[in-house]
Amino acid sequence: MSVTYMTRQQQAVLSCMESCGEGCVTAAELTEKLHRQEQPIGLTTVYRQLEKLAQQGLVHKIVTDEGARYQYCPDHGDHFCCIIKCEKCGHMEHVDCGHLGELYTHLAQEHRFAINARRTLFYGLCQGCAREGGV
Repeated sequence: MSVTYMTRQQQAVLSCMESCGEGCVTAAELTEKLHRQEQPIGLTTVYRQLEKLAQQGLVHKIVTDEGARYQYCPDHGDHFCCIIKCEKCGHMEHVDCGHLGELYTHLAQEHRFAINARRTLFYGLCQGCAREGGV
């Protein structure tokens, strides 16, 4: 997936997303973080830039029961990834794994269903919560 020209604001939003690492943030949280970095970018602009970055494959947009959250995708491009979310503690993590390709291929060939890896969210329990006895 090719990356197009980026405005200064889009680059600021992307850099801020990169600094969040694997953490997921809301547009409002990202706007606050940008303001602390002395980047005067409004919430509407942040939403707009996040949508563009998601379309380019540079961030994941994760729609949960709590609303939209965004996460930097370190392995942007065509690959096999998803987001996993712990149902107990809420921790979310980006997973890039070749084994997902087997699942995605199976679903496409056998069930005629193409997975959108950029919007795929699996729910379950993280290792710590599973050890504590689950939900």
